[in-house]
Amino acid sequence: MIKGGIIVDVLIDEYLAYLKGSQNVSANTRESYRRDILKYAKYLEDLQIQCVNECSNTTIINYLLSMQKQGMASSTISRNLASIRAMYRFLLSRHHMTNDPTQNIHGFKTEKKLPQILTSQEVEILLEQPVCRDFKGYRDRAMLELLYATGMRVSELISLRISDVHLEVGYINCTHHGQERVIPIYTAAREAIRAYLSRARSKLREIQDPDILFLNLNGAKLTRQGFWKIIKYYTQKAGIKKDITPHTLRHSFAIHLLENGADLKSIQEMLGHTDISSTQIYAQIAKSRLADVYQKAHPRAHS
Repeated sequence: MIKGGIIVDVLIDEYLAYLKGSQNVSANTRESYRRDILKYAKYLEDLQIQCVNECSNTTIINYLLSMQKQGMASSTISRNLASIRAMYRFLLSRHHMTNDPTQNIHGFKTEKKLPQILTSQEVEILLEQPVCRDFKGYRDRAMLELLYATGMRVSELISLRISDVHLEVGYINCTHHGQERVIPIYTAAREAIRAYLSRARSKLREIQDPDILFLNLNGAKLTRQGFWKIIKYYTQKAGIKKDITPHTLRHSFAIHLLENGADLKSIQEMLGHTDISSTQIYAQIAKSRLADVYQKAHPRAHS
């Protein structure tokens, strides 16, 4: 039976307790939801809304507008709406409510920031930075070469197994969310992996998982944070001033293929995008770069 007088605080506490024990979302997502819901709870408290049936469509719209007036980014407001919507859907599933006050409320449009891209010359400089004279140098050279050769996600790179790598025929098997794809790798990347395996990885005294390809000095699987530090280090060493992230080589891989004649469908398959719309942003970037080249290079562009 639905009780219209259920106290909002009680239900929010129930939802937060559910989130804490949920394994369906990552720890970061749970923490993000928790922060958003607590801010929303404070807003309801300021309005002296105590019962769940007092929360309406208008309540939530006014809350989002208040965030906008505070100068919050559209992406932040949209994320807060998603957090609140998830809570109300939980309450509906537990029969604490009969309708969803977030229904028909749409998030604020967010401007898609185009990803940072390295030029071909910048990629070459970056790939030359690791010096192959110790374990770290061989490993880092192999990782950077492979990332640019395949456009893999960093999570895929650090999870790659030796059994996924087929150097003789020049391709790797990459698995993401249960979906496997085959990606070719160029000769320089294959040679860098061979050198890492024979001259560096084989010298480690202890290895926790014999089939994981890229390891740290302790023989354990490399972490995302570890790779982030690696990419930042070599970016600074190369003197590249752009804001580089571990995803930058993936974006650069896609753009450079597109600029050299590859079709979007093939790029989609190599990147592992389930929807072609995720790949089409690279076409937008390529057009933007082309317009920039035209403005800089055409002798009459500034006349």
